[in-house]
Amino acid sequence: MNGIVLAMLGYVLVQFAIGISASRTMSSESDYILAGRSLGSGLVAFSVFASFFGAEAIVASAGAVYENGWRGAAVDPFGYALALLIVGTLLAGPLWRRGLTTFADLFRARYSPGVEKLVVVMLLPGSLFWAAAQIRAFGQVLSANSTLDLQTAITIAAVLVAGYSVVGGLLADSVTDVIQGAAVIAGLVILTIAVANAPLPASAGWIIPTPLHVAEQSEALSALLAVEQLAIPICGTVVSVELISRFLGSRSAAVATSGTSAGALMYFLVGIMPVYLGLKGAHILPGLPEPEQVVPKLAEAYLPGALRIAFVGAIISAILSTVHSALHGPASQVSHNIVLRMLPDLPSRQKLWVVRTTVMALSLVAYSLSLSSERIHDLVETASAFGSAGVFVVAIFALFTNYGGPVSAYGALLAGMFVWLAAKFVFALPIPYLLALAASVAIYVALAPPQTRRTSPR
Repeated sequence: MNGIVLAMLGYVLVQFAIGISASRTMSSESDYILAGRSLGSGLVAFSVFASFFGAEAIVASAGAVYENGWRGAAVDPFGYALALLIVGTLLAGPLWRRGLTTFADLFRARYSPGVEKLVVVMLLPGSLFWAAAQIRAFGQVLSANSTLDLQTAITIAAVLVAGYSVVGGLLADSVTDVIQGAAVIAGLVILTIAVANAPLPASAGWIIPTPLHVAEQSEALSALLAVEQLAIPICGTVVSVELISRFLGSRSAAVATSGTSAGALMYFLVGIMPVYLGLKGAHILPGLPEPEQVVPKLAEAYLPGALRIAFVGAIISAILSTVHSALHGPASQVSHNIVLRMLPDLPSRQKLWVVRTTVMALSLVAYSLSLSSERIHDLVETASAFGSAGVFVVAIFALFTNYGGPVSAYGALLAGMFVWLAAKFVFALPIPYLLALAASVAIYVALAPPQTRRTSPR
């Protein structure tokens, strides 16, 4: 193994040690899932930032800007940063005050146990495909910097990721997120400074012409397409169990609000650096066959050995933080809201091991997906949109109104899923997600009982 691979493995082992040390204080399921509701604003902010700022936020966003200019930055970082800010300012406090253990608890308290379980099942595919994408990305980094073939590298990555995720709960994850977030920021700063000192052709401009055929579309359709493009990351982020699990462990509602909002600001400020790299990379490295290669190619061209190792460490940091949250959040919901509902009398220690076993099981599923899917990024986008429209609509009604009941919730959840599937895959309509949102709202209102329940939701 070369120096980069040894450095990566050493870095991961250090994270293991930190996770094991932090996990010694855990004695219950609640400790694992919520860190004893002890997180301060700094830990929440870094955890929100590090959990969402994955490898794709570096590589894919720079590639989109390389290919499409400023238009490529609409979703990442602008869309995701806006979504995180919305959650921080409007939703984090109200969700924390309800005393939830998981996001799905909201739907049990407001509607019914059946709605609770349906939400868990509908949100699970997106998390699994997202975790699989990160495992595959980790394997690609290992393979690219060693003599390992891709399948072996992905297997090694999966073992490391599964062990890392099972050992530490939310507290361990939040502590390591500070280290990993700092590594991501340092790596991007190093590369951005190096690229900024690279000469730019005198004829270069900063706005790169977009290849999209906007002129062939009406203004109304173009506006709808832009809203569709932003609706998926915004609505999907609002109901993201990975995000919500971060701030439910806060020590107060005020900390949940301030920490999540600070994480959104960090996401935006750090996310500007890949945008810059994509813009400048289009001029100093034109004609790349694969736009998402722009950041690795810039690192290879402008960073010497030691600094290149530091940048690879930043990529690994982004992957570890993201994949842990992608496994921890949904595993907490599956174990707490489905498995342990059927086994309510288990001792506290055994409940803790049920959560950890669920993390391991989901890790195996994500590993299988990472091996079987070559275009997993496309699957991530599909899974993120699958079901999230209905969950978003029902969650907003649950949080801010007493309107509607279990029947309207079931109808909205299923309508959002099936309308999106039909609009996208059967009729190939240009705005399937907006249609799914509209259908969910319409069905929820149509099925709501005439007499709205007057008592406040618990």
